[in-house]
Amino acid sequence: MIVANILHRPVRTAVSILAIAIEVVMVLIVVGLTGGMVHETAKRVEGLGADLMLQPPGSSYLFGVSSAPMPIKIGNRLAELDHVLAVTPVLFQFNATGGINVIYGIDMASFDRVTGGFVYHKGGPFTGPDDLLVDDLYARANHVKVGQAINLLNHDFRVTGIVEHGKGARLFIPLSTAQDMAGAHDKTSIFFVKCTDPGYTDDVVESIRQLLPTYKVLSVRDYETLMTSNNLPALNTFVAALIAVAVSIGFLVIFLSMYTTITERTREIGILKSLGASKRYIISAILREAGLLCAFGIVAGWMGSLIGRRVIMASFPTLTVDLTVVWGVRAAVLALAGTLVGAFYPAFRAAQLDPVDALSYE
Repeated sequence: MIVANILHRPVRTAVSILAIAIEVVMVLIVVGLTGGMVHETAKRVEGLGADLMLQPPGSSYLFGVSSAPMPIKIGNRLAELDHVLAVTPVLFQFNATGGINVIYGIDMASFDRVTGGFVYHKGGPFTGPDDLLVDDLYARANHVKVGQAINLLNHDFRVTGIVEHGKGARLFIPLSTAQDMAGAHDKTSIFFVKCTDPGYTDDVVESIRQLLPTYKVLSVRDYETLMTSNNLPALNTFVAALIAVAVSIGFLVIFLSMYTTITERTREIGILKSLGASKRYIISAILREAGLLCAFGIVAGWMGSLIGRRVIMASFPTLTVDLTVVWGVRAAVLALAGTLVGAFYPAFRAAQLDPVDALSYE
């Protein structure tokens, strides 16, 4: 009977399944995009090969949102500490051209000592103050080629090399140029420090805290732990709001679908009750119908999320969408909860119908 009821109105059934699928897709894609962005940023910092980082007092671990008040000469003091192999300064510049990115102003020699150097797909390192390196994903997304002129931050640069992604940023310019553009001469935003052995990281962190007690020092391992959407209140609120919108869509569509169904089947419900069907049976039948619609919608949503992920990553190579089993289950639970809540009032209303009135309903 439940299957027959679903097939009786194929268009309405398809719309209900589509609404639930959209709900699931919205939840998974939004969470996947935000989680992927945060996780990918942390992985790129890890890819630098540094063991710890030093930032000015009161700075944020969200790179690019603070200024550069830290004297670059601090790097010399860091290099003198025991168990420190290399130190490199990086000056951040926030850029919104070709997507939102943080540009790294780097000293190539010290940057190579900390990171092990770039892997060049095409071209080579800086040869002048107006040179620019881009990673392969940025180059593919923006159709950038070696020798091409690009205007960033109202400054004309020439692309001298395309490098393997994963070294902190997607765009790199000479440190001196970044300092001139920011008006921050002999200043830097952060120091990345590489230890002689990763096992000495905690010792070096403690030495830096004694040397510079007001500065913010953090191991890369701890930084990765911090870089989650749960530690980014604004992002977490944004995700929660979109999930609420998605669940509301599913709830309203199912509510309307089930309410309309009850109105159309008033006589059938009257017949069932006259044959002895209990209120519990009527409610159970309607909720099972809604649950079956939800199951189809969840499967369609999972498939749609996989397709959406491929489309997004093919169209925007710099974006990462992390689809996890945990959030797949959570999206299913949210969809099912919204469906059952949306169907409950129509089911309860149907169960309260008087058999005589229902049989005489036109």
